[in-house]
Amino acid sequence: MAESASGPLVPAAFGRAIESVRRATARPELELAEITAPTGLAPHAIALAGDVRPTRHGLDSVLGTGRFVLLYDAEEPEAWGGAFRIVCFAQAPLETDIGLDPFVAEVAWSWLIDALELRGAGYRAASGTATKVLSSGFGELAGQSDGAQLEIRASWTPSDEQFAHHVEGWSDLVCQLAGLPPTADAVSLLPELRGSRD
Repeated sequence: MAESASGPLVPAAFGRAIESVRRATARPELELAEITAPTGLAPHAIALAGDVRPTRHGLDSVLGTGRFVLLYDAEEPEAWGGAFRIVCFAQAPLETDIGLDPFVAEVAWSWLIDALELRGAGYRAASGTATKVLSSGFGELAGQSDGAQLEIRASWTPSDEQFAHHVEGWSDLVCQLAGLPPTADAVSLLPELRGSRD
């Protein structure tokens, strides 16, 4: 057992995992912060929040946001197929016409898989959903422009202990959903993917 930064004792394997997560290097456009992990999912967990160019601390970015949770259960739940499981989500607004594209959810899921593979994050038993939401204002909100949003919720079992690579793959996905190019050295926003939250 090892002591975490917050004080409680944690298993050595999870202590090493925490160190790996904290070594992750996200793109400069994404602000990462360690947050309180959800309870009830596993005996041990560490969670991160990521926001693309947030306007103020504590508010979700208008460009893109996400959460990453690494779960650890030494009992290795059968559904996980291992002691660790990653659960994450990422979401961003879209231009309405992009949201109407019948393939946008499928493309977004492929971005997650590509991001993990490009970062060298080994995984198995990946599952999740890609959801697009279209909205129109009525009544008092009739003046609000139509909008669209894309959200990915995913989980997978890491097949290695390079947890920093998994964080980095997820962070790349958040940035890509927000309209940033897939490479960190090209930092201009892709305006055709952006939507407003008027």
